[in-house]
Amino acid sequence: MTTTTRPAAPPGDRAVAAWTAAALLAVVAWDASGLDLAAARGFGDAHGFALRDHWFFVQVLHEGARRLAWALAVALCIGVWWPWGVLRRIDARRRMQLAATPLLALAVVALAKASSATSCPWDLAEFGGLARHVSHWSWGQVDGGGGRCFPAGHASAAFAFAGGWFALRQAAPQAARRWLAAALAGGLVLGLAQQARGAHFMSHTLWTGWLCWATAWACDAALRRTGPHRAAVEAADHARL
Repeated sequence: MTTTTRPAAPPGDRAVAAWTAAALLAVVAWDASGLDLAAARGFGDAHGFALRDHWFFVQVLHEGARRLAWALAVALCIGVWWPWGVLRRIDARRRMQLAATPLLALAVVALAKASSATSCPWDLAEFGGLARHVSHWSWGQVDGGGGRCFPAGHASAAFAFAGGWFALRQAAPQAARRWLAAALAGGLVLGLAQQARGAHFMSHTLWTGWLCWATAWACDAALRRTGPHRAAVEAADHARL
């Protein structure tokens, strides 16, 4: 007699809320540690950042990654009507969620950057620029630089796709975990590359990751509480209690 092992149910809303809160606490703890400058000093000095114009960081990890992210975003939009790969395993509403969530996350990060007075590390006097270091939470205080450097826009090219986990977790949990792992790993790699160039502090990258995840969570909550999926969602949540 053979037995089949059922795949583990995806985490419920309470677990996701706990993860989100824990991630927020971790980001806040990094902010409070004051390690941004110490980490930046590992790559730059009074003469600037040696890797700022390195071809691999600029052409591959910046321009190349940006183009790849937009290509994937377009492919996901096309997949709403002509599903490919794992998209065939989810319904049209979830495919729309998978396509729309990255665009919304990118918009949230872009709006935050546009309203920020925080300048990039390479703009600071310590690294050959003119600006002084001011916390990104010091709203209204200018640092003498160009600003608009918080959070990290480039890391969102990967972090923005973390929302795919929500769209895939019911129908394809294994693919959802791999999708999330790829998005998080990609965001960290892009963030570290920008830190090495002097374009961002580590806190900029971490806040970008959290904002993208929180945006995806909010979109998923809105979708799951409206429309034909609401009854199924409420039944699943009740079963987890």
